[in-house]
Amino acid sequence: MDKNRSDCPVSCSLDIFGDKWSLLIIRDVMMKGKVSYGEFLTSDEKIATNILANRLSTLENEKILVKEVSPTNKSKFVYSLTQKGADLLPILVELADWSIKYYENTKASELSKRISGRKAKFLQEVSEKLQERVK
Repeated sequence: MDKNRSDCPVSCSLDIFGDKWSLLIIRDVMMKGKVSYGEFLTSDEKIATNILANRLSTLENEKILVKEVSPTNKSKFVYSLTQKGADLLPILVELADWSIKYYENTKASELSKRISGRKAKFLQEVSEKLQERVK
């Protein structure tokens, strides 16, 4: 991000993640193993194609995601997390845990079932898997 609203760390972070889509894309890469544009479009939240393209570009420019030609299909691109992106794991887990605590409807989600009562173990497991895929 070239220009931040202020030097406040929360504000600087919101300049990148101030929309719901960026964190959902990162969640999909981290926890659902999605890597392609088409896979992101299948998410439950139904992101519009123009917004998806914009957010992927922003995350790539911020060096949170890396875009590469697919090794299996040279006409497709795949996205993976950088270490900077992988370092967002604890933040996403804390957001999910907060939601599980305060919003009843989130308790039935697959993610809440994986986190519930075992947050530290979940963080360790996902972190280890991410390190194998980080660019």
